[in-house]
Amino acid sequence: MDKLNAMQLFVRVAETGSFTAVADQLDVARSVVTRQIAALEKQLGTKLMTRSTRSLSLTAAGATYLEKCRVILNMVDAAESNLLEEKTEPRGRIRLGLPLSFGLQRLMPQLLQFAQTYTQLELVLDFSDRRSNLIEEGIDLSIRITQHLAPGDIVRKLGESRLLTVASPQYLATHGEPRHPQDLAHHACLVYSQDFQATRWSYGTHEGGIDVTVRPCLAANNGDALLQAAMQGMGITRPPDFMAQSALDNGSVVQILTEYEPAPLGIYAVLPSNRYVPHRVSVLLDFLGQGLALQA
Repeated sequence: MDKLNAMQLFVRVAETGSFTAVADQLDVARSVVTRQIAALEKQLGTKLMTRSTRSLSLTAAGATYLEKCRVILNMVDAAESNLLEEKTEPRGRIRLGLPLSFGLQRLMPQLLQFAQTYTQLELVLDFSDRRSNLIEEGIDLSIRITQHLAPGDIVRKLGESRLLTVASPQYLATHGEPRHPQDLAHHACLVYSQDFQATRWSYGTHEGGIDVTVRPCLAANNGDALLQAAMQGMGITRPPDFMAQSALDNGSVVQILTEYEPAPLGIYAVLPSNRYVPHRVSVLLDFLGQGLALQA
């Protein structure tokens, strides 16, 4: 038995909670993974996991062993990478999760340049606005734009994006322009959401924060769709600046409530764990960080 390989499999299974998910990621039969874990348990003389038809959990010994494995594998990755990767051109595959609109509008030109610069790398791009489980889906790096990170997320902040409150001139001529965030409670609002529930919009002033509950006339989980609705005079929405700029430039929408600034959205690179970051992923992180800094 290859001890390091078995330890890597054990860590993957522990992190995903699934033998099948790991087997699918590695494109091997599930039995290959289960046999390796069983052989590891036999050699250690203790149970590392308890399995049922619906769940998998670590034993006390398994939880302790997991942390030790992470430390050891981290050291092995670091040693190999320092000796090999940094002396050669980055190579291999990077699976990258991207938010749909920001990915297409701001990141795609950089990624094409990156792919042309580092020809030994293979990029697999997954465009989606949903929150992915990086470990289960085998994603090496995900870009997220949010005000709220999940506890335990391993991130590097790449930049920020402002939220702008906008509406079409047609809508404002018909319904009047709100002068204070509280006025939004009486307007048609286009809300980024996956349901049709009332939503709280927050604003900051020199006097403190202001929260207002808005009731959506349209809800969607894509900002471009909401911006199109605003351009058609259906209501007021709050797109990020990168999304709204062209509509502002051509006059399809105008910015309102300019004295009241919502908290900015952070642009984050999210990693699947706190293990050593492969050199190829580090190169991509630096590339995207530099590109976004130039756009700021």
